[in-house]
Amino acid sequence: MKSHLTITATPLDEAELIGQGRCPAAAGAVVRFVGVVRGTEDGRPIRGLEYETFQQMAEHQFERIFQEVEKRWPIESLRVAHRVGVVRAGEASLWVEVMAGHRGEAFAACQFVIDEMKRVVPIWKKAVV
Repeated sequence: MKSHLTITATPLDEAELIGQGRCPAAAGAVVRFVGVVRGTEDGRPIRGLEYETFQQMAEHQFERIFQEVEKRWPIESLRVAHRVGVVRAGEASLWVEVMAGHRGEAFAACQFVIDEMKRVVPIWKKAVV
């Protein structure tokens, strides 16, 4: 499985991210998820979220997640991009792309990556009001 992680303060450009991925011949399914910052947090309006991370540990935890995905599903490619810094409401903070032979495994792997990321990757967010 080919995997790639980007943690960046630069806005996520979905068209650019899509253009970077080459669909292998064995892939019959591509699942992409874009997480967008909502304009509310706990029912209150916000301007955005500020994300912070411990970069080395985040990279380590993502690598563990990628290894687990490789054990569980026959995935061709897995790419993740996560923003840090201030992300305004309406902007993307997370982008996940999974390429696999079939849609079921692509959806399952994508969901797993997101759930595990939220559970173990040291990325913290704080509302910007």
